[in-house]
Amino acid sequence: MILLVLAPLLIPFLAAPAARRLADALPPRPAAWVLGTTGVLLAGASAASLGLLAAGGLLRIPAVAALGHISLPWLAQASPAALVAAWPAALALVLAGLLTLRTAHRQVTDLRRAHAALAPCPASDASTRTGSSARTAASATSAISAVSATSATDGPPLAVLDDDRADAYALPGRPGRPGRIVVTAGMLRALPAPERAALLAHERAHLTARHHLFLAAAEYAAVLHPALGRLRAPLGFHLERWADECAARAVGDRALTARAVGHAALAAARTPRPPRPGLAPAAATGPVPRRVAALLSPQPHTATRTGTRRRVVAALALAACLGVSTAATAATSDLHRTVESAQLADGGR
Repeated sequence: MILLVLAPLLIPFLAAPAARRLADALPPRPAAWVLGTTGVLLAGASAASLGLLAAGGLLRIPAVAALGHISLPWLAQASPAALVAAWPAALALVLAGLLTLRTAHRQVTDLRRAHAALAPCPASDASTRTGSSARTAASATSAISAVSATSATDGPPLAVLDDDRADAYALPGRPGRPGRIVVTAGMLRALPAPERAALLAHERAHLTARHHLFLAAAEYAAVLHPALGRLRAPLGFHLERWADECAARAVGDRALTARAVGHAALAAARTPRPPRPGLAPAAATGPVPRRVAALLSPQPHTATRTGTRRRVVAALALAACLGVSTAATAATSDLHRTVESAQLADGGR
């Protein structure tokens, strides 16, 4: 049973590269789902594996064994290595739990702080004043007027920050607070009107598809297993590509969307980035040259014989890894049978 339970702890080192290779051969939306689902499944399997190992050691505590009428001598003879693996597993499980709580606290705090900064801005208003000079206020007003023609009235609320630094992101919602598109006046001034429309469509796509849930899942998966941290960067890239494709369809021009992404990234690089929650995806992040090249490519995912073969190999490898990882659930029944046998042995003394 020990070897079976240890498998989900080792599989992510093989599954993460396979998932990345498969995602690179898929369109953005299924690629993001492959990476996100892989991270969640493997993280859950590794946590279950640690739990089973820790449970095997918990049964060897005299008070627990007496409570469950378990024969400790029989249990020690049946599985002598379980106690050796139990304590490191228990420590790893406690550490993973603490890190998960810390990650959740940080995410909630960041979102609460970001929404509090927008509190002076009602959902129907378009601007949040953060500067005091008349010049910056007037520039923000002109930027808001310029973008009013391109912002959708039925989409997420728009907040324009009176900030000369260029930035734009999709702020996830919280209970009682809807998600919002946040853009600075500096970013609006850096883009012409057609590119502003593409930028807002990009951020709107992030909120509509709830991409922040993918990012949150990737963070938790990386906490539960270090090897799964390698999925975060490619997942972020494919989420941006997903939003790029949605924006291109919304404005009906892939080249325009590519220019908007490139110009937004250049504008954002000229000044320090304003504070932004980690779960807020932004158009100016990620490997922008790859995104622009994909938008300018007429058929970025054209099927070829070599590409299809690589896709099939990666899919089979990933499926095999996920199948082996789910073997931890079969070990649960093994643990149950072991406990029953130990109880029978204790009753026959």
